[in-house]
Amino acid sequence: MDIFESSLNLEESHLREGYDEGYADGLISGKEEGQQVGLKTGFETGEELGFYRGCVGVWSSAIRADPNFMSARIQKTIKQMDELLQNYAILEPENEAVSDAMDALRLKFKVISASLNLKLEYKGYPKSSDAAGDIGF
Repeated sequence: MDIFESSLNLEESHLREGYDEGYADGLISGKEEGQQVGLKTGFETGEELGFYRGCVGVWSSAIRADPNFMSARIQKTIKQMDELLQNYAILEPENEAVSDAMDALRLKFKVISASLNLKLEYKGYPKSSDAAGDIGF
């Protein structure tokens, strides 16, 4: 039985060694992939927030130039959107309030755009697959 026992132990030790190596490699690649996804998602979120910040800035300037340009209701919605942008928890991406705040920003943006009869739309940064369709020779 000693011959068979050593064979079983050899197989088990190789299995354990392979598992340990795979687990260590998985941790490394998982961290790298997570970092890339986090960087991409953070960039996209910042870009969208910047778009909304720019719109609020333009609309606020228009209100200062002519306070009667927009209704009081639209001016209030713009102010609420500005407050959402100022209070956006950029450094807390896992906070559920962040997702709710982004949803509220998108909704307020649509309400303001529709009320002002604007054809504004945040489309995001063009993806490489989108840009490839625009190239012609």
